[in-house]
Amino acid sequence: MLENPRSPRVRAVAKLAKKPARVETGMFLLEGPQAVAEALTFRPQLVVELYATPTALERYADIGDTAIDAGVDVEYVTEEVLGAMADTVTPQGFVAVCHQFPTAVKDVFSAQPKLVAILEEVRDPGNAGTIVRAADAAGADAVVFTGRAVDLYNPKVVRSSTGSIFHLPVAVGAELEDVLARAREAGLTILAADVKGEDLLEARRDGVLSRPTAWLFGNEARGLPDEMLTLADRVVTVPIYGHAESMNLATAASVCLYESAFAQRSEVTER
Repeated sequence: MLENPRSPRVRAVAKLAKKPARVETGMFLLEGPQAVAEALTFRPQLVVELYATPTALERYADIGDTAIDAGVDVEYVTEEVLGAMADTVTPQGFVAVCHQFPTAVKDVFSAQPKLVAILEEVRDPGNAGTIVRAADAAGADAVVFTGRAVDLYNPKVVRSSTGSIFHLPVAVGAELEDVLARAREAGLTILAADVKGEDLLEARRDGVLSRPTAWLFGNEARGLPDEMLTLADRVVTVPIYGHAESMNLATAASVCLYESAFAQRSEVTER
């Protein structure tokens, strides 16, 4: 059992909470039973190290069984050591070190996707991770981070995705113009979500949502500048019927992605 929270090994794991260490090592930090379970189930080859407290492993015995089946060793640590490794104030008993695994943009669009989320300079890690999770839930084929977006492997992004980063391809570090060009070549309609756009209901009424679609979402504070909006085939907004001043980006993105998911599935059903 690892008992010294100041050991070099513990410090090396803890450093992955910071981007320079992630860039240098090509690894990232994974915390909590849900995220660890998803990694072991869907991408076990990515798990390099897995640490758990005896209490957590007793409570989540299925995670230990999955790790054994995947050939991943579990190392016991004390609560103090786990706290030193983790990025959260109250870690939930598990920490893993994993290989980063971004998908190439060309591979995203060569797979003939029907629904893709593009995040242009989305900086808030909670929003970014939640949009990845929403895209996964809506059955999207991929997510693409463009411009100076938050690092996909930021611990807060990883936690907010609750394991969804292991379920669908995610490309990072791409330039928006290149991504949109590839999306068009793949036959996708580009819909930009912005407050300057027309009501989402109009897009629903004229059937555009049933087409293969790439949704473009912009920065939380600035949205999408006019020159980027002109690159889209259509600009739409999620209407606010109550008295809210605005809508959280991740919430609006979830609505847009599900509108497309409903429309695309309705089209298939009607056929």
